Amino acid sequence: MQAGRKKSVAISIVEEPNEFFKDKIATALEKQRLSVDQNIEFYLVNLLYQFMFAENLYAQDDKGNPREEVLAVLLTKALSAEDGDFRNAHLRRLGDVSLYTAGFFSDSLNRKVVDIDYYIGMGKSAYTSLAQIPSLGAKKHIFSELGKRFHKFVDVLQDVSESTGNKDPQNILRIYELWLKTRSEKAEKSLKEAGIIPNAAIKPGSEQ
Repeated sequence: MQAGRKKSVAISIVEEPNEFFKDKIATALEKQRLSVDQNIEFYLVNLLYQFMFAENLYAQDDKGNPREEVLAVLLTKALSAEDGDFRNAHLRRLGDVSLYTAGFFSDSLNRKVVDIDYYIGMGKSAYTSLAQIPSLGAKKHIFSELGKRFHKFVDVLQDVSESTGNKDPQNILRIYELWLKTRSEKAEKSLKEAGIIPNAAIKPGSEQ
């Protein structure tokens, strides 16, 4: 019975991801008794949709292989950037990756050298910095709210994660690497059950 429910969830994600995540976010916000405007809700839905795709969630090493992102590297790139758009993009990436990781992979963080507080601190700092940039206009409000109530939004994503089945990022990364090399149907099924859709346009065995 449990397996049947997981299969149903995976199908829902693949066929109607935006509606699926919209329902999950709305339910989680209600559970947390957190009132937000539509722009914030849309941002969270879009965040979940974006990281469905493994190539968006993971960075790449020099050989094009997927790897987990080092937050300190993102921060260094952002702070040392002379180009404003480049800096803003890396700050947003830092905030998004921190929020998603702290929300969806909180259990696995307990086994790492850096814990969830590190991700919360980095993400909150990134969004708060974005909120102070005049050129971002109306988006400043979104980043301000994400920064001020970062831990609350982590709780929201944790609720979504628990309702879809918690996942270990290291396992997903290994499965994705296997799929890249072999196009294993079993690996593809495991990715989809985790809510991640591999890019079929990538050639088997290719190094992105």
